[in-house]
Parts: sequence; C-alpha cells; structure tokens
Amino acid sequence: MIKSNFHTHTCFCDGKNTPREMVLEAIERGFTTLGFSMHSFLQQDLHIVPSRDRETAYIREILALKEEFKDEIEIFLGLEQDLYSDAPKSDFEYLIGSVHYIKRGDTYYSIDGGKEKLRLVVDKCFGGDFDAFAEEYFSLVCEVAEKIKPDIIGHFDLIMKYCEQIELPESDRYLAAAKRAIKNLVPLGIPFEINTGAMSRGLRTTPYPSKTLLKFMFDSGAKIVFSSDCHNKDFLEYGFDLAEKMAKDAGFTEHGIITENGVIYMPI
Repeated sequence: MIKSNFHTHTCFCDGKNTPREMVLEAIERGFTTLGFSMHSFLQQDLHIVPSRDRETAYIREILALKEEFKDEIEIFLGLEQDLYSDAPKSDFEYLIGSVHYIKRGDTYYSIDGGKEKLRLVVDKCFGGDFDAFAEEYFSLVCEVAEKIKPDIIGHFDLIMKYCEQIELPESDRYLAAAKRAIKNLVPLGIPFEINTGAMSRGLRTTPYPSKTLLKFMFDSGAKIVFSSDCHNKDFLEYGFDLAEKMAKDAGFTEHGIITENGVIYMPI
C-alpha cells in the first residue's frame, strides 16, 4: 500500500483540516511522507485562497511542522500552481502544475466547481461542444507544464471529474486531444498524478486518468505519482488500493515520490 501523498489541502485554502491534524493522521496511518500543496493565489477566485498573506502563514506553519515531526515523518512544502496564477514568490520544495479555469477576455471560468458550472463553461465558451472544450483544456495542461516546469502534473483529465454523473463517455475526438497532450508532456519527464480525489467526494467510482489513458501513458513512457488530492484527513489514502491495481494493470511497476533530491521512483 502507498504510504505517501503530495496533493494535500488544508484550512489554509479549501481543505477541512489544519496542517497539524493532517500530519497526525498521516503518522497514525503509517505514512512515511506527506507533502502539502496549498492552491496558488488567484485574484479572480478569492474563495479558494482569500489573500496573499494566507500563503505566508501557510509556509510558516508547514516549515514549523516539518521541523517538529522530522523524526516521525518527512514533510514537504509544496504548492498547487495554477496556470493563471502569478509565478511563486517564495521557495517551495515542489510544485503541482494544474489547470482549474478557462479564460475568456478578463473572465475566468472554473471547470472544477460542480457539474452545473462545467456545463456553463461548455455552453457559454464552446457552444455546447465538449470535445472543443477538451481540446483547449489539454492544450492548457501542456502550457502549464511548459510555463512553470512543475514536479507533478495535477489531475491530467480533470474535466472528466463529473463524467459518471452526466454520463459523458470518452469520445474519439476527446481521446485524440488527450493523447496529443500526453505525447507532448512525456518528453518533459514530469510524472502524471493518478488522482483519487473525486472518488472520496462521491463523484467517481474510479481514479483518473481513465484506464484507457493510463495504458496510453505507460505505452508512451510516462511516469506516475499516486495522489488522494486530500481535502479531509479521513480520506488521506482513499482509493489507493484501486489506483495501484489500475496502474499495475496498465503496466506500471514504479511510482514517484518527492524527496530532498527531487522525484525518485519506487516499486509499486
């Protein structure tokens, strides 16, 4: 069983628990490593991170916990950096590169705020054409990877978070767009998340990427990292058993972990 997680949100952004509560839960569960990944500040969405000062307090708290619990668990200071956020002004030990918005003019449309908001984005910005939306989204995922050179590519196919709820299959055109992005991203050497966050929220019954895309990733030479995209300490390792099985079924034998020397790969 995987005993590490690097996509962890706390009350400093949109998570439920304090960092200390997360650390104590991780130790209780036998974790060896825990990485925190506060959302980057975006002026257009103060619901997630209400002020820039929040980031300063977050950094101070995580570094203090890192020192306090250094003999019990490795703790890393990370940031989930959105494409449209300003570049980090502080030193973080790792970055997750993610796309949460589609931009039109000066307006930022969230693609991660529920199925109704997702429908609004597709209808308003793409005339109801989900495949056109997917093509732009995957081009933005490539852009965030090129722009910030993250250590992890966050929830690669986030736009399928609600696919089971709205009965949305992976069309040929959708898969073609996703596979083009994978081919462009693999040479960068950045591992892709296998993300179980939507499962813990009752939105999906499987992790994402899908089995089809995982197999294509493996065949293309991609690397992976397991992530619970945790917003609640009770779900710190939620769905990891299924995620491991899916990874092995696709052919993967290793997964990435953050270390003081960057990402290294361990047997699954």
